[in-house]
Amino acid sequence: MYGHCSTAEADIGMLYYLTDIAGTGGRLKKTAQDFVVREISDAPAEVANGKFTIADITTTNWETNRLIRLLARTMRISRERIGFAGTKDKRAVTTQKMSFECEPDKLDLVELKDIEITNPYRSNRPIRMGDLHGNGFEITVRDYDVSKEQVLDTVSSVTETVNSVGGFPNYFGVQRFGTSRPVTHIVGERIVRGDLKGAVDAYLFLPSEFEEDDVKETREALKRCNGDYSGFDIEMPKIMGFEKLLVDHLIKRPDDYRGAIAEMPSNLQMMFTHAYQSYLYNLMLSGKMEHGLPLNTPVVGDTVIPLDGDGVPMHDEPVTATSKNIRLVEKQVKKGRALVAITVYGSDGMFSEGEMGEIERKVISDANLDKKDFIVPGLGNCSAKGNWREILCPVNDLKYEIGEDSYSMMFSLSKGNYATCLMREFLKTDMNRY
Repeated sequence: MYGHCSTAEADIGMLYYLTDIAGTGGRLKKTAQDFVVREISDAPAEVANGKFTIADITTTNWETNRLIRLLARTMRISRERIGFAGTKDKRAVTTQKMSFECEPDKLDLVELKDIEITNPYRSNRPIRMGDLHGNGFEITVRDYDVSKEQVLDTVSSVTETVNSVGGFPNYFGVQRFGTSRPVTHIVGERIVRGDLKGAVDAYLFLPSEFEEDDVKETREALKRCNGDYSGFDIEMPKIMGFEKLLVDHLIKRPDDYRGAIAEMPSNLQMMFTHAYQSYLYNLMLSGKMEHGLPLNTPVVGDTVIPLDGDGVPMHDEPVTATSKNIRLVEKQVKKGRALVAITVYGSDGMFSEGEMGEIERKVISDANLDKKDFIVPGLGNCSAKGNWREILCPVNDLKYEIGEDSYSMMFSLSKGNYATCLMREFLKTDMNRY
């Protein structure tokens, strides 16, 4: 029924595809201009002399955490005074709104390469994480492995299946774990298990074949320190800014691994644990597909999340499908008013019922976890309550264009979902080509 995944995506729990149609192969993001993202959001209202400055920020090839850090340094403000609704792909052209707790003229100090700041105005409200409806995408695939005729057959067939099912498997995508160095969930697992030294070591040492040689050599040198960084005098590559934060702290306070992690940006601390939760969720979704269960139709025991008038899931109002309400729940899902969901396991310890509940519980049992593990003493940003996540991601306005030596996909997704998880259905290739 579903296609099997044998690429490295399987290592982050993504074991299946929606279709068993052979992929085109190919490469995403050969240039940043091949991956264009525009945030869809309700902007804060304009208020004369408001406390916050709101502006559109268009970037090319910028990782979000590094962008925030350098904007703060250039504008001479704390990074905590910069607000944004969501992280974006690095190798891309992205446009999003940001807020700055400062006067608008502070934006004039920014002279960073490949950053354009437009449409500034004042407001009384900042932009916070999650303040967006979704993102629009225009993605171009190059260097595909089949003929142009096969590309057309594959793209049209997959598009037809996605449209008929109503979406695609809503995995957490590779960006959640690190596209070129997928270690975020490994760091998160060690934090959850109370192995804070192991978490720091993983972040510092674990290599990637896609990193530059100087980065690999630096990781090896750090590993040779065996936890004693007092004599470490190698200048770290600029891209290792967060690693430098950890090491600088451990030089001043040896063995204070909790304090070292606390030095990291708050959103990155949250991402560690969230990435491990995402890995567990991916395994659960793969388990559902392995059992041949449908993604777009509830079965008895499933958790169903109603959508509000704007199509936003109301996670605080889950409904359990029972033998008594199954017809009504099926009708709501079919009409696009609700979606089937599974647990993103955390300290709240929520599970579905029925067959899906058994799958969820087995993943947690096999990992030897308890809900209390997701309460991390002294690292509140690394603690995680958990929630529900929809197992099918609806796609809006899915279109394609076949060029002479490339093809492009245009669509939009609601927030929290991954364009690469749709594109993998077309490419079915190694994630390092994303």
